[in-house]
Formats: sequence, structure tokens, C-alpha cells
Amino acid sequence: MTAVLHAGGPLCSILVERFGCRTTVMLGGLLSGMGMVASAFSKSISQLYITAGFITGLGSSFSFQAGITVLGYYFIRRRALANALASTGVSIGLTLWPLISQYLLDEMGWRNTFLIFGGVLLNCCVCGAVMRPLPVKLLSSSLKSSPGQSAESIHLSNGNTLHDGEQPRQSRCTACFQTLQKYLAFDVFCKNKGYRIYTIGVTWMVMGFVLPLVYLVPYAILNGVEERKAALLISIIGFINIFMRPMAGLLSGLKVFTGRRIYLFSVAVMFNGLSNLICAISAEYSVLVLYCLVYSVSMSVVGALLFQVLMDVVDMDRFSSALGLFTILESITILVGPPLAGLLVDLTGHFNYVFYASAFFMVSAALFMCLSFCTLVTKNKLTETPKLTPENPSRGKYTEVPTELGPDKNGPPPAVICVTSI
Repeated sequence: MTAVLHAGGPLCSILVERFGCRTTVMLGGLLSGMGMVASAFSKSISQLYITAGFITGLGSSFSFQAGITVLGYYFIRRRALANALASTGVSIGLTLWPLISQYLLDEMGWRNTFLIFGGVLLNCCVCGAVMRPLPVKLLSSSLKSSPGQSAESIHLSNGNTLHDGEQPRQSRCTACFQTLQKYLAFDVFCKNKGYRIYTIGVTWMVMGFVLPLVYLVPYAILNGVEERKAALLISIIGFINIFMRPMAGLLSGLKVFTGRRIYLFSVAVMFNGLSNLICAISAEYSVLVLYCLVYSVSMSVVGALLFQVLMDVVDMDRFSSALGLFTILESITILVGPPLAGLLVDLTGHFNYVFYASAFFMVSAALFMCLSFCTLVTKNKLTETPKLTPENPSRGKYTEVPTELGPDKNGPPPAVICVTSI
């Protein structure tokens, strides 16, 4: 479900461009609700992969990513705070949902629980309906707005015009390539070094970022913690996130972090990875509670800045397509990470190695992003053209110099009275 939530980015970009964010969020709520209701009638794990995994994940992708995209257009000056406040919805869900889910499962069984989940997710349609539509079509076709793109390529992408000697197959290939470039931002990935570094770093990071949320409760139960108390651990993480994410947004909005949010993000990622060592040392409930407190602080900063940093490194007219490629690469590691960690548990028989692995992925990703951006900034400073010195402000400017008159000072003025020198 989480992998499809991220992988649906390109399709979400198409829907946002065609129908707008409001309609896309409402369609996502309808799909995710239907997926959960259909899950209540599933008879095998394979059917749940389709209903709860693919259908619900795709609907969640439409609602989530369209909501992230519209924030970038609603807010400019206080965009970091807006992202942080919006992401508190995730925190509230982390706080309440584990406890509610456990209660529903004990009282009503898993089929009726899925039905209730479907009803809750249908409220995404209500959330989408109250979104104010944009006054102008800001999400215009990037093919028409991309610099250096000729009218010929636009005709080819629309399939309306073919030039002499061109084959239909070549036209279809060109249109396909341009469509992929439009919605997956491969051109931005190749040309924008900051976007490339950030995408690779976050893709590697999420390999370990999701592991504690998946394995913390089984790890606690295996070490003798009651199920309800184990579910409370996730609620503790979510509860702290409710207050810490807005604070992280306010912190990142300070002038001192303008243009430097990537470094704050990298520090939070490293701190998050190192906090997993607390959980790996001991499985005592008091230690696990301490781990949740420390982990949730860094997780709040990571969650509040994840998409804000992406908005900083990519122009908003390409953000929707850049988000599509960004999330689809994330989905690969999200899909691969937990099963590989499960294989590690099967081979070793210990859950501790899962948290060591999470720490490795997080710390290495933080070092990669921080050092790469430092190198990139230093290189850009060295290649900048030297500016004019204040001692000689006229250097490089045009000045008019009057010419000398002829021997007869009182004679008629010459045809040309001044020349221009550099």
C-alpha cells in the first residue's frame, strides 16, 4: 500500500493537470474507500494485495500527492510552516489509528474493521471538496512552457502534425518520450544537480526510514510487551509529532535557514538513524518509550521538510512532474526495504539487526546529501563570474567622451561631436 502510494505520482500528475487538485483528491478518496470495503470480502492474501494494497494505495496516492502539490501554489512566503501544519494530519493518524485499530480488531473482527476503514477514507472526498480551486490554471502543460522547446515538438506530442519523411513510429516514440519527460521530469533529474542529489539521497534513506514503524510493535511483543502497550508506542510517536512538526516548520522558516534547509534535513536524518541504536540495545518497555521520544523528534523534522526541500530545489512549474519521479523512486525502496529486513530476521533470529540496518541507511544517506550539497555550493561559488569592484564602478560601462573642436573654436560644430568608448 505504501509503495503504491508513492508510485502513483506520475498518474496523479496527469490527473492534477487535467482536472485540478480538488477533483483528484476526491477521486482518491473514492478509490481508497472502495479498496477498503472490497478488502472486507477478500478470501486470500493475494486478493488483499489487490484491494488493500493496489486500489487503496492508488487512491491514497491521489489524495496525498495532490494535497502536497496544491500547498506549493497556495503558499509562498510561509510554505515551510504550511507544509508542517498540513503534515500534522499524519501525526494525528499515527496517534489515534493504532489504538482505534486494535480496539476495532478485538471487538468487531478484521472484516468489519475494513468496512469502517473504508467509511473513514471516504471522508477524503469531503476534504477534497472544501479545497479552494486555483484562480488560474497554474498547472499548465510543461511542454508548452519549457524553455527552448519548438512548436514542432509540441505538434509531435499532440499527434496532429507530421513532417515530410517522418514515420508514424518515430512520431509515436517522440511523443512517448516527451510524455515521460513531462510527467517524470527526467530532464530535471539530468540537468538539476540539486534535485538529483536529493532524490538519490531520499530514495536510499527511506530504505531504512520505514523499518522502525513496521517492526517496532512486533519487536516489543516478541520481548514480552502486551499488544495494547506495544501499539501505544506508535501512538507516542504520533502524539509528539503533532506538536513537533509545526515547530519544525517554524524553525525551518527562519531566515538563517533560507537556502540551507537541506542541511537541517540532513542533520535530522542522521539523528533519526542514530536513535535506532537505543532500540537495538534493549527491549525493555521504558527503553522503548525513551526511543519513541527521541525518534519522534527527528522524525518530525524529516516529515516537515521532506517536500519543502524538494520545493526549494525545483521550480514550481515543474514540481508536479518532479514529485512524480521523486515518489516513484521512493516506492521501489519502500517496497524492497521491509521484506529484506524480514529476511534478515529470518536468517539471524534477532530483531536487533533491523534497527542496525535502519541506522546504516539513514546515516549514510544523511552524509551523502550533506557532503554532496556542500561540494555543489562550493563548486558554484568558484565558478561564479567575479563581480565589479566598488573602487572602479565604471569598469565595463559605456561613457560618452566629447571630441575636440577644430582650430577655429568659433567655427561651425562638426558633424560628430562625441564618440563612445568602453
